[in-house]
Amino acid sequence: MQIAIREAEHTIILDVEGNVDLKHSPMMRKALLDNLKKSPRVIVNLEKVPYIDSSGIASLVEGLKASQDQKRRLLLAGLSPMARKVLELTNLTRLFEIYENADQALKS
Repeated sequence: MQIAIREAEHTIILDVEGNVDLKHSPMMRKALLDNLKKSPRVIVNLEKVPYIDSSGIASLVEGLKASQDQKRRLLLAGLSPMARKVLELTNLTRLFEIYENADQALKS
């Protein structure tokens, strides 16, 4: 898994690529929590994530909780079909701000 970090319009975008599983979710968790401290808005772009397991979902939920505690926004963008299905099955789509792609999330 790789995470590219970029900034645009007072927003940090984390472009995640690869599987987010037990081995890699700590890297995503750290990047997410670190960047929430730096920016009022963080977008996690999951467009190139073919697989996400429960540890990856737990990292996203922890990021959501941290964003709420810090009065910041966490947005998800570009959910792959697999990521969308996992979030729907766990009924988390109603908790996250979800956009079709990073550009739409930036405009929100």
